[in-house]
Amino acid sequence: MAGTQQGTGRQAPPRGTGGSRNLAAFTAADVEKQRGVRQMKAIATGALALAALVYALATWAEHAGAGAWAGYVAAAAEAGMVGALADWFAVTALFTRPMGLPIPHTAIIRTKKDQLGQNLGDFVGENFLSADVVRDRLRAVGIGSRLGAWLAEPAHADRVTAELAAAVRGALEVLRDTDVQAVIGEAINRRADAQEIAPGLGRMLERVVADHGHRRALDLVAARAHDWLVEHRSSVLDAVAGGAPGWTPRFVDQRIGDRVYRELVRFAAEIRDMPDHPARGAVDRFLTDFAQDLQADEQTRARVERLKSEVLARDEVQELIASAWSSVRAMIVAAAEDEHSQLRLRVRASLLSLGQRLAADGRLQHKVDDWIEGAATYVVTTYRTEITSLISETVAGWDADQTARKIEANIGRDLQFIRINGTVVGALAGLAIHAFTRLLGG
Repeated sequence: MAGTQQGTGRQAPPRGTGGSRNLAAFTAADVEKQRGVRQMKAIATGALALAALVYALATWAEHAGAGAWAGYVAAAAEAGMVGALADWFAVTALFTRPMGLPIPHTAIIRTKKDQLGQNLGDFVGENFLSADVVRDRLRAVGIGSRLGAWLAEPAHADRVTAELAAAVRGALEVLRDTDVQAVIGEAINRRADAQEIAPGLGRMLERVVADHGHRRALDLVAARAHDWLVEHRSSVLDAVAGGAPGWTPRFVDQRIGDRVYRELVRFAAEIRDMPDHPARGAVDRFLTDFAQDLQADEQTRARVERLKSEVLARDEVQELIASAWSSVRAMIVAAAEDEHSQLRLRVRASLLSLGQRLAADGRLQHKVDDWIEGAATYVVTTYRTEITSLISETVAGWDADQTARKIEANIGRDLQFIRINGTVVGALAGLAIHAFTRLLGG
């Protein structure tokens, strides 16, 4: 339907919706639909022309004395023309100005496009994005039980596992190692600075001593010390001789060194072989006292904190913290890519277990449904304005002419049936009115 474009029918799109103009552009499917609209227009217009022709012939026949039937036919054809013209005007007025005339309340879609978009957004918000509607719909769907039955299928669990693995790989590839390392390093340092470690170390050491867990370490140290003394006899003798006064005879230094060496070896062997050696008891008492100092002695705790800060400040430690992410990342990526890795196997098993529980446990289904309903309700109630404004702003960004053409292409074919129906119904109504008039007139 041709028509003139009025100044009020085209408005610039709001800021940020410039790209939405193309949404009203014609597609190949719209062109095909428009071809069907033109065919129906031709049929509807043909019905009007047929009614006009019948009216002309029936009127001529009535005047020529053809009989009463000609009046009935003329009345039906006349009413059919009126109905066809009225519906043609109504349908045409939706999209353009009938015959190009500036008749009020015509070209409705062009002139009221923005208002229609706002009303459509309000309608959607009130009837589809209300909390009650969302809750009722989700409750009727029964997402919990359906999700459980779906996840309980091994093929579906495999699919979800593969998708999760792909998502993990994608996320790890997007993240920059330097950024993640900086975040991890800062988090570890902040946590270490905020948390005093001495009391925790003291409690841990106290439990180790109480459980005799340190004795294996002591056994190892004693054995290694004895072996070292045996293997490095000359080093021990040189150390003793080097510490002797210069005025003592050399043979005296050698005898003293030999005696010291034998005593050291004997002492190390006794500690290694005697579980109840006094030195072991001294170590137990030392560790017990040290554990208490770590928890209660302010000076000891302060020294531990200073040592912690010094260790964390070392470049080697910071590099170790930073490099931990690279190792973890490589491990996760490798596990995600390997279908037989423990990570993917455990995820798959967890999904299957969750699906079986959801399918059988009504309380768990109810919890899942409540959670989903609550989340969906929060989204629609919190962002309903943004969602509805997306509709209205998108429609406002469309070109008025293109919008009218697109809507006409999609619903115009049905509207042409209105014209045809108007012709038929008008003719029947005209026939009935003429018959009733003749009946009353005798």
